[in-house]
Amino acid sequence: MRIRRLLAATCLALGALASLGAGAPARAQGLPDLIVRTDILERQWVVRDEKLAPDACSVIEGGITPGLRRLLRFTVMTANVGTADINIGDPRAHFEANDGLYEFATCHNHFHFRNYAIYELIDPQTGKVWKAAKRGFCMLDTDPNPAYLGEPAKSPQFRACGTLDLPGNQGISHGWTDTYRFFLGGQYFVLDGGDGQPVVPPGDYIVRITANPPYKASKDNPCRFRDVNGMCHALEESNYFNNVGQVLITIPDHPGKGVGPLAGSPVSNTEDPEH
Repeated sequence: MRIRRLLAATCLALGALASLGAGAPARAQGLPDLIVRTDILERQWVVRDEKLAPDACSVIEGGITPGLRRLLRFTVMTANVGTADINIGDPRAHFEANDGLYEFATCHNHFHFRNYAIYELIDPQTGKVWKAAKRGFCMLDTDPNPAYLGEPAKSPQFRACGTLDLPGNQGISHGWTDTYRFFLGGQYFVLDGGDGQPVVPPGDYIVRITANPPYKASKDNPCRFRDVNGMCHALEESNYFNNVGQVLITIPDHPGKGVGPLAGSPVSNTEDPEH
């Protein structure tokens, strides 16, 4: 009960920040606005044991020991509920310009957007944070937003990640969502220490997703847009304070064939790409 009260208090605090930010920018018209679909996050997660192949990109990029691993898998949907598109275009042009937006993932053979999202597993009792295996993102129009989120979706525009040989077109149209489903590469936390992080004991935890997270500028990662607190963001938005989604989940001692809303879902023998 105490943990649920803590989660509720955290959500109230995030809501207060969102209210503060919603009225702050004077130029809020004609800008994108990213949110995390918490309703999907709370309905699409599972704790289960899976065999990870040594040639899986998430294993290679995440420094994970292959073999049988205990994982928490989850789906993340980031919806653009603003009044303008996020239009990045061909990532190769950014990569060749060395503007810091993209890095080339040799294992995936395509470009990954930097500073797109942060996945955290948090112990609410101690504040300990674990990082997910996900290392890169490719923004695409994958799913139309539901009607209750506002404007009906138009035809999708952004459909290609891009490689060194093929041009890409990345972004998220307003009225569309960029989805990373639970079975895709990197959409998991390693719970048994197989990624070099401490073992996650059984208990209640918070899964927190931050889209377009704040960061401090560096030589290789310059500041592009600032929020009212002076923090940097890779993407311009009308509201930087509604970018966090979080849910309370329970990690069991023995998951058996799986524990969570997606228990019993098929386990793939190969790692699916990001989209």
